Amino acid sequence: MANFSKSNVPQFSVDVYQNEYLPEGGREVNAIVTVSATGGGTVGSAVGAPHLYAAGRGPDAAVAIMVDCSGSMDYPPTKMRNAREATAAAIDTLRDGVHFAVIGGTHVAKEVYPAGGRLAVADAATRGQAKEALRRLSAGGGTAIGTWLRLADRLLSSAEVSIRHGILLTDGRNEHESPQDLKAALDSCAGRFTCDARGVGTDWEVKEVTGIASALLGTADIVADPAALSADFTQMMETAMGKEVADVALRLWTPVGTEIKFVKQVAPTVEELTDRRTEAGPRAGDYPTGSWGDESRDYHVCVEVPSAGVGQEMLAARVSLVVPQGDGGVHNLGAQGLVKAVWTDDMVASTRINAQVAHYTGQAELAQVIQQGLDLRKSGDVDGATAKLGRAVQLASASGNADTAKLLAKVVDVVDAAAGTVRLKARVDEADEMTLETRSTKTVRVKK
Repeated sequence: MANFSKSNVPQFSVDVYQNEYLPEGGREVNAIVTVSATGGGTVGSAVGAPHLYAAGRGPDAAVAIMVDCSGSMDYPPTKMRNAREATAAAIDTLRDGVHFAVIGGTHVAKEVYPAGGRLAVADAATRGQAKEALRRLSAGGGTAIGTWLRLADRLLSSAEVSIRHGILLTDGRNEHESPQDLKAALDSCAGRFTCDARGVGTDWEVKEVTGIASALLGTADIVADPAALSADFTQMMETAMGKEVADVALRLWTPVGTEIKFVKQVAPTVEELTDRRTEAGPRAGDYPTGSWGDESRDYHVCVEVPSAGVGQEMLAARVSLVVPQGDGGVHNLGAQGLVKAVWTDDMVASTRINAQVAHYTGQAELAQVIQQGLDLRKSGDVDGATAKLGRAVQLASASGNADTAKLLAKVVDVVDAAAGTVRLKARVDEADEMTLETRSTKTVRVKK
């Protein structure tokens, strides 16, 4: 567990944006909760860089890199070479003192480095040995990602560290185990380590890769051109090296008679957290957010309160941030936000939608209609797909989500963005469609 006595652990803050006014009898309260972590240790990406933590190092961390070595990684042959180079680049980005391992994944998982059921500790010598071991990686066999994750979990849990992280690369579908086996592996690994997942090329299944990242509170992306893997792996590892506090939970306390309808992360990506609640004492629940470095994220909290008369007000929810400790207790990170409800007969006040709430409601709908539109397109429902993707273009345009608008324009011809009038393109490059699907949950921050 993390040691919180250090002065350079990030300072957390919570800001709540909402319209607290409800009409008489109104019951639904919506708020955007912005959580920010700032001013942590000097956690750079440079090898051997100075850090401000105990023994002059950054926070204790362990990383497992899982590389797909199935037979399809040989087509084209440059793919395996690019994967080896990318893994070497990631190893070069490890901070001195970080525990690490490399796993080769096929229908079984094998330890590539250091082997023997243990982790290596990063320094010049072990980095060199790991890169030498990578040269022996060859492609052959099937794909059973659950076995890779379970081995990563075993290795990562062998180190007494606070930050545990995985990086997973695959180029194909998970054909050599059942979806139930993969789900069971994800369930057993959830909360034990975070994991970024990448699909290389276009022969993998988007929902599998995004599902892995979602379950393990990491990022997912497509690397359509294997030549771009090294840059992507370097950036992923730099981000992982910047994490300083693990297992942060958003704790929501609500008064009697109040019910939480949903909790979702809405920036930098849309992530549903409602079903991940764990009870935390009377009327309180914890929602996992994973590991944090210096960063800021937004959450949409929707609460149903008992109806009340004009002039009454109440606390609808109290938001705090906690980290579980090994002894069963929690460390409170000291930041708090309040979600309020005030009943009024002022129609203007009670019908005004808060700008943050409106923006992120649109971003969540944008992610949803892209997924629905692409699914309808695959099933051959042209009219349904056109309607959903047209709505997506309209939402992306209205919210200023230029990146998503660009991706949509590769799948549809935009006739009128503001009205959401589009035509499906007759021919769509598979990589463009997969990129849109993989990145559909990426949002833009509301302009404060």
